[in-house]
Amino acid sequence: MAGNSGGPWGGGPGGGNNGGGDDDDRRGNRRPPDRPQQMPEIDELVRKGQDQLRVLMGGRGGGDRRGGNGGDGGRPTCGKGTFIIGGVIAVVLWAAASFYTVRPEEQSVELFLGEYYRTANPGLNFAPWPLVTYEKLAVTREQNEDIGVGGRGSEAGLMLTGDENIVDIDFQVVWNINDPAKFLFNLRDPRQSIRAVSESAMRELIAQSNLAPILNRDRGVIASRLEDLIQLTLDSYDSGVNIIRVNFDKADPPQQVIDAFRDVQAAEQERDRLEKEADAYAARVLAEARGQAAQSLEEAEGYRAQVVNEAEGEASRFTAVLAEYQKAPEVTRKRLYLEAMEEVLGDIDKIILDDASGGAQGIVPYLPLNELRRPAGAQ
Repeated sequence: MAGNSGGPWGGGPGGGNNGGGDDDDRRGNRRPPDRPQQMPEIDELVRKGQDQLRVLMGGRGGGDRRGGNGGDGGRPTCGKGTFIIGGVIAVVLWAAASFYTVRPEEQSVELFLGEYYRTANPGLNFAPWPLVTYEKLAVTREQNEDIGVGGRGSEAGLMLTGDENIVDIDFQVVWNINDPAKFLFNLRDPRQSIRAVSESAMRELIAQSNLAPILNRDRGVIASRLEDLIQLTLDSYDSGVNIIRVNFDKADPPQQVIDAFRDVQAAEQERDRLEKEADAYAARVLAEARGQAAQSLEEAEGYRAQVVNEAEGEASRFTAVLAEYQKAPEVTRKRLYLEAMEEVLGDIDKIILDDASGGAQGIVPYLPLNELRRPAGAQ
């Protein structure tokens, strides 16, 4: 232990193992003594960084500050190759910033110094940076705006109908972009604008309708009219938005009065049923009355025709008899007398007694002469 007085490294001044201490001194590999190391100074770190930068730029490093290399010291030297490499790198970076790709479902809007320049189609496009910038938009993707109870609160879908009832509406507007430039520059907040226009249009249509048709048969009609009205309003704004369809999801009374509303609906249905039954009865009775009236008219028309025909026949007969009477008055008079007596006496029971032949003197007074012509067995 006494021979290692040179320290824990075994490199004492007078000896050591195999002369290792002298060799380490000549190679500059003497290990530091056992004392705390000092932190390198900031200037030294900065200087080393500058030397590395000069090497990367094509120059030579600063060398040994203690005069080991001499020469130029730390001054960088920039050659022609350095400028060429730098130019190529700049061109590559500029081209990477200027060429861009637009997907099939997108379109891009290019701005020249902040002003609209053109709309680029899908594919590889060129926009020389920094003069021309661009913004890509998905124009074919369908986007949805849900408006109703799930939107801005529990009362967002409550709307007033034309008959002063409240209905809870829930609908969805499906849209996409048909003009990216108008979409970017004419609407400050496109989604909010679409929501506001859709809700306003729905309130307008609901205010023009009664509650019952909205809840039953008019949903499809309202959805079609709503789509047209939203599109017309957005077109007036030059919004660049295309309304694809409107989904009318729900139309119900408010939750607080839905039970009472169902009772009212049941009463209205019962009223409608009774009205239909009354209308059917009225139609049946009216049809019967019209039939009887038509029958009476036909009978009256027939009777009139009969009377007229009989009168015309009697007139014709009288005219014919008059002509014969004028030719032979006595014969005609007797003929008319006989015909009249035949008509009068032909329908009654009668017994003719001829007083001239004396038949009346032998008649028994009690003989029931009127019973002689009655059939046997008649009472």
